[in-house]
Amino acid sequence: MALNFTQKERMLLEDQKAHEQVCVDKYTTYTNQAQDQQLKSLFQGYAAQEQQHLNSINQMLNGQLPPTGQGQQQQSQQQTPPQPSSAPGGMVNQNDATLCNDMLMTEKYVSAAYNTSIFEFRDTNVRQVLNHIQKEEQQHGEGIFHYMQNNGMYNPQ
Repeated sequence: MALNFTQKERMLLEDQKAHEQVCVDKYTTYTNQAQDQQLKSLFQGYAAQEQQHLNSINQMLNGQLPPTGQGQQQQSQQQTPPQPSSAPGGMVNQNDATLCNDMLMTEKYVSAAYNTSIFEFRDTNVRQVLNHIQKEEQQHGEGIFHYMQNNGMYNPQ
């Protein structure tokens, strides 16, 4: 059965598509800009997962319901918080901290946008796909948070 969306649902999917493209682009660019190898690896993995999200949104826009288990392999990797990096002299790399701050802010925004979108869809299966993507976005934010905390970039009080 092909998915048929209201004008509002299609508009929300188009917005999410744009958000996912921004995430893919940022994570790809930041992978190349990051100094720490662990951060490069984290960003590279998230870029691949964001590409899966983008593919899922495109499938829905084309009337097809994507499977929701796409990110489960990476999901298990994210359960273990990143360990502290071996920065020279324990110094915080300001470039990497800036990249992390930007991506944490981006993930907060994208996750919130999914939260709003989920409530606007009539089809339960579409809601489940969007909810699955949102959970992965939240895991990205958690991974970045742990990286930052473990490397002296974020000290919640």
